[in-house]
Amino acid sequence: MPKLKNFVAVDWRAGKDKIYFFFKDPETYSRFDIDDNRVIDGHPTTVGYQNWHDFHIHVENLRFGFTTTGFKDAEYMAFDSDILWLFYYDREQPMVCKYDQDLDKVNSFMPLSKSPWFKLEPFFDRIVAGTWRERAHQPREFEFLLNDGTCLLLNLTNDVNILRLFPIDALYPALTHFKDRIITAVQNDRSLAESHYYVFLTGNQYLRFNLWTRELLAGPTDVNDGNWPGLLRD
Repeated sequence: MPKLKNFVAVDWRAGKDKIYFFFKDPETYSRFDIDDNRVIDGHPTTVGYQNWHDFHIHVENLRFGFTTTGFKDAEYMAFDSDILWLFYYDREQPMVCKYDQDLDKVNSFMPLSKSPWFKLEPFFDRIVAGTWRERAHQPREFEFLLNDGTCLLLNLTNDVNILRLFPIDALYPALTHFKDRIITAVQNDRSLAESHYYVFLTGNQYLRFNLWTRELLAGPTDVNDGNWPGLLRD
């Protein structure tokens, strides 16, 4: 059975919700359609200009990524825009690619230090996953899992960047025993009332959390063709 390793999962919200899995060593990716509950035919396939445009040359150095909707910053003010933020290294420089899902092309590249996410720079090489914790009273809160048993909460509300560091057991007690096994994590934005958070582990396993309550809903569960159809396809 193929082993899942050295990959990054990101959410996609334009159109029907999807999850993209980037496999960095072979520089391939798979598209998992949530409604159909399967990886589409013909995937995994090579990451190239024809599918990821100017970002394709950076996929092997991708660290993590997540999607925002209606996130306003100085460069992109469209209220209903779906933006995939892809965080990567360009040589030793932490970078961010702003990928416009609605147009399906790169909007811009910028150094992390000059982006809305500049406070992440001291932790960049330890972050393994990020997600948007959008709630009515905290619409611009973001959460990051690190590879050293800690979590970051970044709040950009009212243009005040507040960054807080927590031990992982303070936010995800059920994740404590798996803190050294986290590869990546991704959100399934089901509804404002319920959003699932999938944390993928070494050993072809995953955990499923309620993102809002951080309650463990299932796992560790083996990744197989019954729960992630097509994801283990060569």
